[in-house]
Amino acid sequence: MSEFVENLNDVFCQFGPVSVRRMFGGYGVYHDGLMFGLVADDMLYLKVDKKSVERFIDLGLDQFEYEKNGAMIKMSYYMAPESIFEDAEQAKEWASVAFDAALRARKPAARAKVNKQ
Repeated sequence: MSEFVENLNDVFCQFGPVSVRRMFGGYGVYHDGLMFGLVADDMLYLKVDKKSVERFIDLGLDQFEYEKNGAMIKMSYYMAPESIFEDAEQAKEWASVAFDAALRARKPAARAKVNKQ
């Protein structure tokens, strides 16, 4: 695991504990068991949805994409603002935006399981 990935708990210290799991050549970033970010090539991307994507676009942040069978696949993750690596309050705010998007994106069956616990 890279130093960048190992440092994410420090970055998100005001947001809360995060865990990181290896996936597809990168890492998923989780809080309370829900993936709200991903790391590819030591770049952090945060989850977006219709409600939050404009905040990322307004800052000119790039969408995460990868090549599959010669086609570029875009995912609902955008690059995190650089400010979060220097400002714990900014990190908390942006992590909350991404986590809220992840909560809204959960499938109904997953919501039912969480509610039963």
